Amino acid sequence: MPPLDLSDPNVLDSIEKTKDIFDKMVKEGKMEIDTDAEGNIDIEKVGEQIKEQLKYLFGEEVESIDPEMIHDINDSSKTEIDYESFEQNREDLSDEDDAIKNDKKSDKKIPKFGFSIGRPQGRGSREKKRTIDEYGINLNEQAKSGKIDKVVGRTREIDRVIEILNRRNKNNPCLIGEPGVGKTAIAQGLALKIVEGDVPYKLMDKKIYLLDMGTLVAGTQFRGQFESRIKSIVKDCIEDPNIIIVIDEVHTIVGNGESDGSTNAANILKPSLSRGDIQVIGTTTLNEYRKYIEKDSALERRFQPVIVDEPSIEDTIEMLEGIKKYYEDFHKVSISSDMIRKTVEMSEKYIHNRFLPDKAIDIIDEACSRLNLNNKKLYELEMLKDELKKVQEEKEKVLEKTGKDTKEVKEEKDITEDYKLVAEFKQKECKLEEDIQKLEEELKPVPLTVDNVAKVIEKWTKIPVSKITEAETDKLIKLEENIAKRVIGHKEAVKAISKAIRRNRAGLQTTKRPPSFIFVGPTGVGKTELAKTVAYEMFGSEENIIRVDMSEYMEKYSVSKLIGSAPGYVGYGEGGQLTEKVRRNPYSIILFDEIEKAHPDVFNLLLQVLDDARLTDSEGRVVNFENTIIIMTSNAGSTLNTNAIGFGNENEVKKEKILSAVRETFRPEFLNRIDEVIVFEALTNEDIEKILDIFLRNTQKALDRKNMKLEVTKTARKYIIKNGTDLKYGARPLRRAVQRYVEDNIAEDILLNKVHEGKEVVVDLVKNKEGKEEIVILEK
Repeated sequence: MPPLDLSDPNVLDSIEKTKDIFDKMVKEGKMEIDTDAEGNIDIEKVGEQIKEQLKYLFGEEVESIDPEMIHDINDSSKTEIDYESFEQNREDLSDEDDAIKNDKKSDKKIPKFGFSIGRPQGRGSREKKRTIDEYGINLNEQAKSGKIDKVVGRTREIDRVIEILNRRNKNNPCLIGEPGVGKTAIAQGLALKIVEGDVPYKLMDKKIYLLDMGTLVAGTQFRGQFESRIKSIVKDCIEDPNIIIVIDEVHTIVGNGESDGSTNAANILKPSLSRGDIQVIGTTTLNEYRKYIEKDSALERRFQPVIVDEPSIEDTIEMLEGIKKYYEDFHKVSISSDMIRKTVEMSEKYIHNRFLPDKAIDIIDEACSRLNLNNKKLYELEMLKDELKKVQEEKEKVLEKTGKDTKEVKEEKDITEDYKLVAEFKQKECKLEEDIQKLEEELKPVPLTVDNVAKVIEKWTKIPVSKITEAETDKLIKLEENIAKRVIGHKEAVKAISKAIRRNRAGLQTTKRPPSFIFVGPTGVGKTELAKTVAYEMFGSEENIIRVDMSEYMEKYSVSKLIGSAPGYVGYGEGGQLTEKVRRNPYSIILFDEIEKAHPDVFNLLLQVLDDARLTDSEGRVVNFENTIIIMTSNAGSTLNTNAIGFGNENEVKKEKILSAVRETFRPEFLNRIDEVIVFEALTNEDIEKILDIFLRNTQKALDRKNMKLEVTKTARKYIIKNGTDLKYGARPLRRAVQRYVEDNIAEDILLNKVHEGKEVVVDLVKNKEGKEEIVILEK
């Protein structure tokens, strides 16, 4: 190595820059100079320090250094040269240091410093990271590493995307579909095809980058930063024409008047898209495509729409069959083909605000997750696998180090120690593999069941799990029997509503229209109670009733309250009183009370619900009524039926008169869509006695909380019925009589300590001092 040539201006300039850097570090107390006992520079130590420092500064290995260089620098300097310590952080260096580093190349002689530089072992040269690599995800690399699941059932859409990408002009596909139908998965499927080489030759070398818009916007505090990043990405794509960008939710880059960043992003991309400098795959929903992209015609003409429809049940089953192994391996469960079919069918039946295949996949994922929530052995297995990975990495490091050392001069003792260490790691590795295999044999895959899936759906929809898993046939066959336990009398009404529900649920109806009924009869005979009972039997809760009082919809303008106010009116965006409730609780009884009081325009609105089981709200959302049961109550003709109806022809005559009054009240096109008009007869004395038993059972349930028993004597029962029955008003007066004679008296005696918790109370009829009959409460 020749001595340093101090006459070279470039050398002197480089020395001065290096001196300035080192001087600064010494003055700041961030490093010390290596000197001998007499205060002279220790050339050997400083030489090693220079080698270490330059390796750090330039990212390259120093192969040799000329000792004369240190003397030459010392003699030629007006000030003592200081050297930065190797541990000093690179960010503390001056800009001149960066300028020096950027000029250096690997394996290049640098005579101005008197040493040569070579590429370091096991380390690549430092390259500036591209913007697209910083803010994008390389789907090709993910596909190669197995991080992308197999895409099944989207061959037609992927082929359509390939056709568009293969065009000469306007080769930018835009995937349009509802959330969860698999738009992003199509882009991932394209990356898989490219990696597998199953694409036309023009796409063989293409690289798919999924742009992370969140990261791209993050940290852009000042105007221009976001635009600068977009321009850098465009520049990267121009320099590498094989890059295809995927922009998820592409409408976010379109200027909508709310954000300067989004406006400029679209405008920056437009010229490049027009010239064909970059290729973009966009994804968005149909509503957002219409709202943002169609309005920007300059951007719309640069994209070719590809409609991604929601897959059918059969297509979804095929998709889940293709990806189920990923969930089986991840959750350590087994998923049968029959279970996949049931999951897809149940998701389609019970969940209507989401789309296939996303909702079916989420149900399976969550159901599998619930299976192993309390399985501690799974945690042990993961810990063993992590430990095995660490041991294997340590073993590889020692093997790599041993391989290097054998090429160099090294003591035989050290090499032997390294091989002993490798043997220890190998022994640990074998032991861990044995433990993992043993634990995996113990952890047999748990089968996924209908009950697991039903519990997830219960969490999502609030439909009780027992109502989902119970055999539909058993539930429907027992429907009349179960309803009769709570609804006294009205056998014909119960039979009619049970038949209509069975017909609908058995799938024998030609359309998906919901079961619909009009209940006609005097007040208090059980019309609303029957609706509550049907709600409990079909949906598991009396709360699953959407009650609409039609007396609130007597005016023409009030119709908008059902579906929501129109744009520009008060209440727009809040949803309709009917559509919003059905959208949130699709499994419900809809009770339209006193339907004859509504404005005629309300009936026009209901025609669509009764016929097609759908209604569009003010925001354009289609609300599904397929899983509702529609019950309407009316007092039309009830005045003809105020007294108890006997047997024989009299019953049929009065019923026909009521139906005739109903036909006069409602239009034919409305009645023609109703499954059954059910006439409720007035209650008989026998019915009243049974209803009293129901009311007293409810009182007993309240006393159960105080551990008290209730007994009502026969004389007390007759007295309550006598004073609480008015057949004109049905069972409601009887309910008030139970409250007045039984519940009020018991409550008063509890407060006066006449009766105590844990005792049995008797409701009896006695005569007072005046000889009048009255109800008294006695404690046994």
